[in-house]
Amino acid sequence: MLEDRMAAAPPIAPKIGQQPGPQTPPADWPSGYPQGYAVVDVETTGLARDDRIISAAVYQLDAQGAFQDSWYTLVNPQRDPGPVWIHGLTSEVLDGAPLFPDIVPELSRRLADRVLVAHNAMFDWSMIAREYARAAATAPVRQRLCTIALSKELGLPLPNHKLESLAAHYGVVQERAHHALDDARVLAEAFRPSLRRAARQNLRLPLLTCQPLTEWSDSAAPRQRAAGSAYRPTSWRPSRKRPACPYPNPGRYEAGGRLVQGMRVAFSGDTSVDRELLEDRAIEAGLHVATSVSRLTSLLVTNDPEARTSKTAKAAAFGTAVVDEAAFMQLLQDVEPAGGAPASG
Repeated sequence: MLEDRMAAAPPIAPKIGQQPGPQTPPADWPSGYPQGYAVVDVETTGLARDDRIISAAVYQLDAQGAFQDSWYTLVNPQRDPGPVWIHGLTSEVLDGAPLFPDIVPELSRRLADRVLVAHNAMFDWSMIAREYARAAATAPVRQRLCTIALSKELGLPLPNHKLESLAAHYGVVQERAHHALDDARVLAEAFRPSLRRAARQNLRLPLLTCQPLTEWSDSAAPRQRAAGSAYRPTSWRPSRKRPACPYPNPGRYEAGGRLVQGMRVAFSGDTSVDRELLEDRAIEAGLHVATSVSRLTSLLVTNDPEARTSKTAKAAAFGTAVVDEAAFMQLLQDVEPAGGAPASG
């Protein structure tokens, strides 16, 4: 474990297993459950695609949620550390910390052959996948489990979906919020009784597939900063001004057919090619990239068609065709020209 050089803060002991809550695993453990988990938390410079990881922690748990190992590191983002008032990691603290490519071997060893568990796992996974892509490496993660989704499946009587509420439900004591190691410890403590409760009910775990990024572009929308301020929070995915599609919408995509220029295409979830590169390829082919799904949407591209997102729900309601990323990439190779001339203006 690398030293946390926040001298003013007390050290965090990577202990687990001493908090209240259901601790004994059921005798009949579901055979289809994963064989191990990596409970992860990352602190970042912000929420946008060009933001960076500044610290990471991993708690390894066995198949039944028992503690195996813990690990923590700072990461030098080589940029403004972002909301210091939240995570407490200043440029001085991060100076001299390893770069993300330097921690890839150790992080990979701790993630390999395990399900990644996080609170709002889509965010942590996206940040990790982007950092791996920047480092020209592939994250050894194939599935993730979000503890928010698991709490919903279990019907836990929580007032909201904050980590502190889940921790309070199981009597887990938070020592230092927004410190990756302590957040990961708290989550591991709360995940174990949730996992064992799910096993007692023989509940199907809400596992989602992780698609590692295989291409990366560092170009991003410029960060808006107020005068005299080093940081302002940004949206989850910065909006991009896309060129207007010059072709009329020819209607729905029909399974087995070809894409036609002007078709409205929406994307949902993780993609192996960086989302913005994938959108650019669609635009270059003459397609209209939509940010949401409506009755006019021709096609939804997702690698997690069973994920309960607003886009997949609307696609099902409207009868919109759904294909995965690999099929879409094949379709992009033979897009049918629009029937009429490009629209003027």
